[in-house]
Amino acid sequence: MHPLPVFASRLARRARVFCALSLLVLPWQIAQAAIPIEHWTHASGARVYLVASPSIPMLDVQLDVDGGSRRDPADRAGLASATAELFSAGVAAHGGQPALDENQLSEAWVDLGAQFGAQAGNDRFSVSLRTLTEPDLLERAVALAARQLAAPAWPERVWQRERERLLASLQEAETRPGTHAGRAFSRAVFGEHPYGFEPVAATLNRITVNDVRTFYRRHVASCRAQVTLVGAIDRARADRIVGQFMQALQPHGCEALPVVGQVLPLARAVDVQLPFDAAQAQVLIGQPGVPRNDPDFFPLFVGNYILGGGGFVSRLTTEVREKRGLSYSVYSYFAPGLHAGAFQLGLTTRPDQAAQAVGVARDVVRQFVEQGPTEAELQGAKDFLVNGFALRIDSNRKLLDNVANIAWNGLPLDYLDTWTQQVQAVSVADIRRAFGRVLQPDRMATVVVGARP
Repeated sequence: MHPLPVFASRLARRARVFCALSLLVLPWQIAQAAIPIEHWTHASGARVYLVASPSIPMLDVQLDVDGGSRRDPADRAGLASATAELFSAGVAAHGGQPALDENQLSEAWVDLGAQFGAQAGNDRFSVSLRTLTEPDLLERAVALAARQLAAPAWPERVWQRERERLLASLQEAETRPGTHAGRAFSRAVFGEHPYGFEPVAATLNRITVNDVRTFYRRHVASCRAQVTLVGAIDRARADRIVGQFMQALQPHGCEALPVVGQVLPLARAVDVQLPFDAAQAQVLIGQPGVPRNDPDFFPLFVGNYILGGGGFVSRLTTEVREKRGLSYSVYSYFAPGLHAGAFQLGLTTRPDQAAQAVGVARDVVRQFVEQGPTEAELQGAKDFLVNGFALRIDSNRKLLDNVANIAWNGLPLDYLDTWTQQVQAVSVADIRRAFGRVLQPDRMATVVVGARP
């Protein structure tokens, strides 16, 4: 038989198995209350977190380092994301093995029925592997991942191509009012803090392949790595996998990183009005919120569900949409990180109604901060959140995300085991106290794009 049909048949079979496994629910999560997270420090200095889940022959691994966009230089905003984008663009010759271009590398991962790639958030640079745990496949997938970690190719021609694509996307985004609203909101809330940096044409054009290479070697180092594993392996196998990954990063050293300052509170209200010819005005209202490890996380989380995070049952929806018809949808959320992420309220409305919508939304927030929710609202929020908790951990991927967040933010290892109790323990007084401490309705930033007099 010709090798191409054989390859296609093998690929299709692995794809079917992989997709089926991806949709399965982890039955042990329903059968037992506790989620056993094992934690240890690898010999390399990497912190390791493992949830052994033998019911599905799959493994998810996530390697996190302090290399998110908060580490971008101001004049090269977008560098962390560019590094993640180029990470899978090929492998250089290394350790006696030949180079692989981006197509060859992609084909190698497809042949394994596995996935491997990188992404950059505000705080973290993350590398993720998903593979079946059939011994031969697992061994080859881990070896290829280690090879890619050790020697990304960083090809100049691919960066030139990707930069052109990103510049075209930025140019297209300029035609949308939401782009201008988000950019103005970030500047108003975060000022000169890196959380407010956003890539633009000028910063992308300054980024070189050498910048990408330097960023990767400086930040992706074993001494500051956190590795989270969820799947059908034991501790000994997990430690060997971490060892292969850390050996690949060993030459990077451990250069000290500069301290990133905290997000400063707003000293006064900020109002930004930007003209834009659009059918709908974009409204964003908010301020710096809290870091993820804030002790009032649960009162703020539950309270925000009532304020604007609960969709059609939220206060903002009732007042802005149902009673006054000012917007089809309105929302609020906290986005905590290592620093105080934003509290953001957003809506779209008819341009001639923007001032009224802003006034109503501000009044709802002010009243909520002063009075908190009713007991009935609180009980409804608790019922929804507690009953929906299982959906937060019903797959390997979701569980991996949760455990990685626990590790990254220094939360207790029994955090998931006590999550529903933490929600149930929140009182009206807790929410009123937490919102009164964190939110200042008279010192928020308000951005309106496209309003008409």
